[in-house]
Amino acid sequence: MRNWLVLAALFSPLVMAGTVIEVESNSFMRLPSNTSVLQLDRLEIADYGTLLIPAGLTELRVAQLRLGRDARLAIAPSEQELRLEVAAAEIASGAQISARGAQGRSEKPALPGRNLSLRLQAANVEGLLVDARGGEGAPGYAGLAGANGKPGGCTWGEASRGHDGLDGGDGQQGAAGGQVRLEVPQNFPLELLQVRLDGGSGGSSGTPGAGGQGGVSKGCWLYSTAGANDGKPGQAGRAGQAGPTGALNVVRF
Repeated sequence: MRNWLVLAALFSPLVMAGTVIEVESNSFMRLPSNTSVLQLDRLEIADYGTLLIPAGLTELRVAQLRLGRDARLAIAPSEQELRLEVAAAEIASGAQISARGAQGRSEKPALPGRNLSLRLQAANVEGLLVDARGGEGAPGYAGLAGANGKPGGCTWGEASRGHDGLDGGDGQQGAAGGQVRLEVPQNFPLELLQVRLDGGSGGSSGTPGAGGQGGVSKGCWLYSTAGANDGKPGQAGRAGQAGPTGALNVVRF
């Protein structure tokens, strides 16, 4: 059975044998996105490996979970909460469950950290980071530079002034941190757990547009004509505000 799994890994980024998933060391894999509920007998992510949970998956039940050193369970952003239930877990130092929001773009606001409901029925933990920080706001757009003025004639006509630069846009607000519910046994070592629920930082301010150059006549050898004034530069935009911090609710049983 083990040999079959190794052979399958050569042709597929995801090793699935019945209800067993294994992610090899230093590799990145993704769960299928054709289901919203998934139940596994065993999920093992080796040292420095990463498994991506797609946005459409809303419930994942695992009988045996093993996260190796610096292994990562990466959860795609979504408005739907993800419920993760683990019967028995072995979690090495540096492992993390990451549910961070996505950075905003000019046409799309930042996404918040994904809401999580995490139940560990029994766990042997060396260290675990749960990261549900909000996405960073999109930066403000850069202001356009002003057009240059037109030159005057060599014997008549007046050069035109450069146009003013446009103001930079304001950065967008960062998204909120996620809401995390953690259900653990009474003896679970919370001091080995780190949870990050910061709101995303605001987008940077847009840079101002430069003023256009005043028109200047060139190539005049009989007469000298004065150049026009340059345009004024625009104003920089304002930086966006940080998103609100999420919340952690710990329930012991």
